[in-house]
Amino acid sequence: MSSNQELVVLGKLGSSHGIKGWLKITSYTDSVEGIFDYSPWLIKEQGVWREVKVAQWRFQGKAVVAELEGVATREDAQMLTNCEIAIKSEQMKELDDSEFYHRDLIGCEVTNINGYNMGIVEQIVETGSNDVLLVKANAKDAFGKAERMIPFVPEQFIKQVDLQGKQILVDWDPDF
Repeated sequence: MSSNQELVVLGKLGSSHGIKGWLKITSYTDSVEGIFDYSPWLIKEQGVWREVKVAQWRFQGKAVVAELEGVATREDAQMLTNCEIAIKSEQMKELDDSEFYHRDLIGCEVTNINGYNMGIVEQIVETGSNDVLLVKANAKDAFGKAERMIPFVPEQFIKQVDLQGKQILVDWDPDF
């Protein structure tokens, strides 16, 4: 795999399940089973990414488990515990112009409706009720802030997202 290829981490392999090489899957996709919409997977094993394919998967209670091609024993599965699961960025589904992935917001400059530069989006935190932008404030922030947490609530607080210009316009007090 080319080292300059962008990868998107979708989850990780959990502990082994049973004696035939199945693994529990931790999925970061919107729905737990959404991770299986992508194939092949890349797994990071001992610092090296390699391609794997899912032979089959199923729900096990509220969790999901999967059998990977070439993983036939419990011992094989245990060697993969905690390996990250990723895909190549070009495997991501195309979105409408008004939609975007969380990863697209990282690095965007956040400005409020009064023109104050709030900083750069460093992370998106999922809280359950709504996502929150974790914005790293500028080094010489006039309000002495190191970071800001801005609820990602379109129309109420998030007024505009310009992915081309890497800009987010917010209705948020810089002192909060």
